[in-house]
Amino acid sequence: MVSDSCAKKSIGALVLAAGKSERMGEFKPLMKLRGKTLIENTVDSVLDGGADSVTVVVGCRGDELIELLSRRWPSAVNFVRNPDFADTDMLRSIKLGCAGLPECEAFFLLPGDMPVVRRETFRLLCREADRCGGSPYIIFPALEGYRKHPPLIHSHFIREILQFEGGGGLREFWRTQSEYVKTVDVDDLGVWVDLDTRKDYFFCKAKYENEDR
Repeated sequence: MVSDSCAKKSIGALVLAAGKSERMGEFKPLMKLRGKTLIENTVDSVLDGGADSVTVVVGCRGDELIELLSRRWPSAVNFVRNPDFADTDMLRSIKLGCAGLPECEAFFLLPGDMPVVRRETFRLLCREADRCGGSPYIIFPALEGYRKHPPLIHSHFIREILQFEGGGGLREFWRTQSEYVKTVDVDDLGVWVDLDTRKDYFFCKAKYENEDR
């Protein structure tokens, strides 16, 4: 279900799923949670939260992810490949994804290993965007004073991200655009949950396996 707020504008999402999952020791996107894969949980949450379409950046085992997600969402999900996923950082995947985004007013950005963000968190970011009156924005959810993912990024910044060459990745990019950065307080521990290790995964399973986000 798309929120009324998001329905007023075209909202995209960029999901990063190109990595090799070396710290996990198993391919994260295809690990199971709540009866489906982690990547399906992530895509479900952002679509339920108001995105019209999702662009997934794939690399490692990309054909498997494309087959899985195309079967579930034949029209709402599109794909960009990072052929150099083994030798490049996340910023490279973000740039490739930004270049492949369908036209939209703004887009959510999140890693594929964040499967339990509440749909209401996405909708809160959309409502905050409505208050910006058309001005460019980068809106983060904040929990206990900490800025977390997923941000909602106005399309104005796509060109700037593509051209950014500074060190420090997107963290440095956000700093250069600090006048546009806003935060929205959320009551959602899911914005803390990214699954880097098996400990993270088993914690997530124990806490969220039976919870509808």
